[in-house]
Amino acid sequence: MNRPRRIMLGLAVTLLALLAMLAHPAVAPATIAEQRARLPPPADCPDPVIGTWKSHAYYPGHGQWYIFTLTVQRVADNDRRLEGQVHSHYWTGGPGDEEPPPCGPGGYHQTVIMPASGTAVGFDIEFGGDSWRSEQSLCGSPSRSYYPDRFRGTIDPAIDEFQSVNNDGGPMVNYPTVFRRVSCLEDGDQSPGIEVVPPPAFYPDTSGCGCRS
Repeated sequence: MNRPRRIMLGLAVTLLALLAMLAHPAVAPATIAEQRARLPPPADCPDPVIGTWKSHAYYPGHGQWYIFTLTVQRVADNDRRLEGQVHSHYWTGGPGDEEPPPCGPGGYHQTVIMPASGTAVGFDIEFGGDSWRSEQSLCGSPSRSYYPDRFRGTIDPAIDEFQSVNNDGGPMVNYPTVFRRVSCLEDGDQSPGIEVVPPPAFYPDTSGCGCRS
């Protein structure tokens, strides 16, 4: 291959790399901070894992908002195994539609329930849906297909925060999703007034198309 052809090939590879970066931008720290800012104060519970955990995130690749609620319990005979439920509340909208907008043509607003299971090794958690069913259709036709969401990450017990990525086995790949524990599931003190000190932003792998049907 002569030099001009090598130069042209090098320019083409560089252009393709730039296009790939634009298609799959890195997770900005602001994204994580914005998710944290939407969440209610944390609940301080005796067990660092079990409880009700909530997220509130916008996924721009889909033009969708999601509020996930995890109900997490330990299995009685194996405290590393988890069971419970994932509740998904989602709607179409733009970046400013933190609450569901009025129902309009082409829009939808749905809730889905997923029986869930997972594992806990120290503060490293994997938890997600094993199946799903439509709960309520508030706008648009009821969900006919849904990829059960599975969350993997680490709990920071100091601030009752579960820093996770969501992989649904379909188009949603390593989507950063921040949960805060909002209530306990067992007897014990619950103190929602502790000070929240934001930890450093985390940077999960964001490979994947970022598409979801």
